Amino acid sequence: MAEPYAAGDPGRRPRSPRRKAVLVLVWTLVGAVILGGAGLTYLYFRLNGNLTSVDLDAKLGGDRPEDLPGGSTDILVLGSDSRAGENAEYGRDGGGARSDTAMIVHVYEDRKRASVVSIPRDTLVDRPECRRDDGDAAPAAERAMFNESYSVGGPACTVKTVEKMTGVRMDHFVEVDFSGFKRLVDQLGGVEITTRQDIDDPDSRLDLKAGTHTLDGEQALGLVRTRKGVGDGSDLGRIELQQVFVKALVQQVGQVDLLTSPAKLIGLADTATKSITTDDGLGSVNELRRLAESLGDIGPDDMQMATLPVTYDEQDGNRVVPLEKESAQVWKALREDRPIPESALKDPAGGQADRDRVVAAPPAGSEGLEEVAPRG
Repeated sequence: MAEPYAAGDPGRRPRSPRRKAVLVLVWTLVGAVILGGAGLTYLYFRLNGNLTSVDLDAKLGGDRPEDLPGGSTDILVLGSDSRAGENAEYGRDGGGARSDTAMIVHVYEDRKRASVVSIPRDTLVDRPECRRDDGDAAPAAERAMFNESYSVGGPACTVKTVEKMTGVRMDHFVEVDFSGFKRLVDQLGGVEITTRQDIDDPDSRLDLKAGTHTLDGEQALGLVRTRKGVGDGSDLGRIELQQVFVKALVQQVGQVDLLTSPAKLIGLADTATKSITTDDGLGSVNELRRLAESLGDIGPDDMQMATLPVTYDEQDGNRVVPLEKESAQVWKALREDRPIPESALKDPAGGQADRDRVVAAPPAGSEGLEEVAPRG
């Protein structure tokens, strides 16, 4: 669990590829980070043409949380699990895509730190009324699974659900799917992870012996999807792995000399822009680049990783519900542009005990990668 941020301003640090790599957290922005200075018109139009965007304002209307003054930015990052197209190999398309992964990335006004709050997909929430893709209204629902919002009304409904939960206005959203995630990791040349014991999960196609591995895209996808191979087999354990992987990925980008490899730079930018969907506000290479440049001083040690405080539902042990007091503290901190207090992050649904057993973080400031321990 991250320590609270210290008060005071340590001063601006020089930028480096590792500092700029915070955008890997928003996987879809990797291309923008490495693009800055390419300056080729044909490349700009090529990458711009790759992007897919959604007019979020038109879909959501005016019934949204207040856009608070100040320079903080909130981005909803979604990993969708559609089984359509290239993703069909991961299972049948059981009624449409769902948001398999959801993270709120809060970038503080000083642009030197960020908090990341993961929302378990099995969280029971009160979903607001949403518009389906065909324009029909989907009525509001109580005790709906969080990730069903995406299948009901796509990213707009997920954003609306998050805003209802949190009272925090989402400035942007970014979405990447299974196949896009794999391509990004492969373009980077893989990501190094150390496991303490063997991990074998046929459901996520992950089979790793204990030791240090450079995971390719398929293996990395297996790691962030596995539930049975680690921890208690819950979505909370998987979230811990996702957060570990994000930090490892951020470190990996700093080890790849993208800026002196034009072919790799262009390949990664092309892959990233083909792999994502954003809101219209981020729907161009220029806007992605501006955001990337504004976040250039944030590195792995500047990110507070958290999970929505939850407890197991009394009626259904396979579902979780937010802890009212602790969740309110999380969302209040983000609205007020403050670090999330430690009092809000105590052992959600037994998650801290799992974290201590599953994840071993390196010492503060260490360049070593995180370790992952499997279930058992």
